[in-house]
Amino acid sequence: MRRTSVHSDITFLPVVFGLGEVEAAAAIGVSASKFRTLVKEKRMPSPRRLDGRKIWDVDELRAAFKALPHEGESEMADSWADVV
Repeated sequence: MRRTSVHSDITFLPVVFGLGEVEAAAAIGVSASKFRTLVKEKRMPSPRRLDGRKIWDVDELRAAFKALPHEGESEMADSWADVV
């Protein structure tokens, strides 16, 4: 019987720096329409642009998500702009 390395069976994924709108929404657990609302309200960061495509920075998304209050807490920051 031939043994294979555990690592040879794992698909290596690239490090992700940016997400499209649907993926960004999924990353924080909301629908794309709710995500668009959060961006308009400046509760989530604005996207970056690349040849007309909107791309959200995963680090900015993480920071904005972490700035959201826990259940039962009042809002600490009024907007994403207050976080940066």
